[in-house]
Amino acid sequence: MWRVAGVLIIVSAAVLLLEVSPTAVLNAAGAPPETELPDQSLAIIVNQSNPVDNVSFQDLRTIFLGERSHWPNGRRITLVMLEPGQPERKVILHTIYRMTESDFSRHFLQGLFTGEVFVSPKTLASPVGVRKFVFNVPGAIGYVRVPDVDDTVKVIRVDGHLPDDKDYALRIPARPAK
Repeated sequence: MWRVAGVLIIVSAAVLLLEVSPTAVLNAAGAPPETELPDQSLAIIVNQSNPVDNVSFQDLRTIFLGERSHWPNGRRITLVMLEPGQPERKVILHTIYRMTESDFSRHFLQGLFTGEVFVSPKTLASPVGVRKFVFNVPGAIGYVRVPDVDDTVKVIRVDGHLPDDKDYALRIPARPAK
């Protein structure tokens, strides 16, 4: 009997030590968890030397579809995207391309074959890779989340809006916190 009581005391103490009140849990920023993670904007980035500061949404779509090959300064456009499955890519496919992943692949295969598309996008694994690529390639254009932007690249406006404007179109929708 004493042995069972001793085990129960030890188990109870362990439970008390391991139990954490929900209000005591903090996220990485040191704040209590939210019920929903906020929207995150995607920034359209270009090389610092690119003279373009603003594009219309339609021009952006034309560039991303591969139907425009050069910037106004004559540099060749090189599109860089994140790998399939990334939330940023899903937003770009849905919002700019208005396509599924398979439609996207088909578009570029068919477009390259018929000559309607000049070059297919370069695909990279991480936002850091995208940012470094855009930094190193004067005609490059890509996208990253706003927190992934630094001063090595230039964020361009879309229809006159920057990512922190309320009317900006490229956002990863809010989702429930885990």
